[in-house]
Amino acid sequence: MSGTHSHTVAFVRDTMLPEQDPPASEVGAIGWARHNLFSSWFNAILTIASLAAIYFVLAAIVPWILSPTWDGTSLSNCRETLAAAGHGDAHGACWGVIKERWIQLIFGFYPSHLYWRPIAAFVLLGAALAPVLFSDRVPSKMLIFSALYPFIFPWLLWGGTIWMPIAALAGFVIGGLVYKFAAEALSTLLGVILGVAAALVWWLLLAAPVSGALDGILPIGIEAVESRKFGGFMLSVTIGVVAIACSLPIGIVLALGRQSDLMIVKYICVGFIEFIRGVPLITLLFVASTLLNIFMPPGTNFDIILRVLIMVTLFASAYMAEVIRGGLAALPRGQYEGADSLGLDYWQAQRLIIMPQALKISIPGIVSTFIGVFKDTTLVSIIGLLDPLGLSNAIRADSNWNGIVWELYGFIALLFFVFCFSMSRYSMYLERKLQTGHR
Repeated sequence: MSGTHSHTVAFVRDTMLPEQDPPASEVGAIGWARHNLFSSWFNAILTIASLAAIYFVLAAIVPWILSPTWDGTSLSNCRETLAAAGHGDAHGACWGVIKERWIQLIFGFYPSHLYWRPIAAFVLLGAALAPVLFSDRVPSKMLIFSALYPFIFPWLLWGGTIWMPIAALAGFVIGGLVYKFAAEALSTLLGVILGVAAALVWWLLLAAPVSGALDGILPIGIEAVESRKFGGFMLSVTIGVVAIACSLPIGIVLALGRQSDLMIVKYICVGFIEFIRGVPLITLLFVASTLLNIFMPPGTNFDIILRVLIMVTLFASAYMAEVIRGGLAALPRGQYEGADSLGLDYWQAQRLIIMPQALKISIPGIVSTFIGVFKDTTLVSIIGLLDPLGLSNAIRADSNWNGIVWELYGFIALLFFVFCFSMSRYSMYLERKLQTGHR
């Protein structure tokens, strides 16, 4: 209007405000604590109570752990050392027992001049597992060594003639050849039956005489070690590794058999799985230690550790079969139909499409079963095998260490934790790598 000053008023900002730093209470450690620990009065009370509980636990445990008793020669000597250091008679661990007996807790009564053999066996175990666990980082040619390792492993531990593990390997070769020719001439099912039968006949009747004859002609071997000298953590790892390695393929076969349309195969698998899962492992171990020899021919010397390995493997296989069956049941029906539409037969569909997806889905359950089996190896102490727990009882029977409990159990628990935690972390890595789940 005339006679008035014109004013321009902007209702929308036409310039950006300069960026400002977020409040100190919203970022960093303070911000994390505010949002996660003190987000409400109830959470604040829980946080304070938890910190107090942690403080009181650590205040009691840390001084006990930091005990200057590594050079102790007996429990009484440890108490004297603690009293001189001002810890008091009962406030401190007696680590002298670990310093003196840690080798025995790991190797049992294995001959000391042969320690290199179990060490080499477990170092080679890592090399054998590398192409299986980290297939994208390790040359695939190393799978040849992985296939040969199951025959190298027992030979290094038990020793004896080299011809026995070669004869055991020959059983698989014979079974594979019989399966190949029988499957082409007859059928896949008959090929499997005849292949397994041929391998069993070789192992049970022919392997020992043939290896003995070859050893007489060309003796090649290393010093033999009796099973009663096995013990400690080495025994637990041996049982755990064998049971874990064997239970997965057997579990896959049982899971497929339980879903089979062949009624005889299905009922055999169902009966085995339900029977084994319905019986405690300790019962199977007692059967292995006392009753199994009754069913063997007279004069048969069936190694106690081999009996335990068989029973623990069968026990783990039954649980593994159910874990894998859960993975198979989780697959949508379209996966099976897609395999049929590609013209794949049953075994091709399982190998290329069905089983890889089922195993990816089942990774958490599989690893959980592995961890459970590894921890259950401590039950062998009940049947007289000197695993770490059995050795701890023998150590505490020594007058010098009578009364030692927590130090031994703490050391054993630490060893088991390292192995079990490693398996758990690897399963998480594998899940991220394979991106399990359907998208």
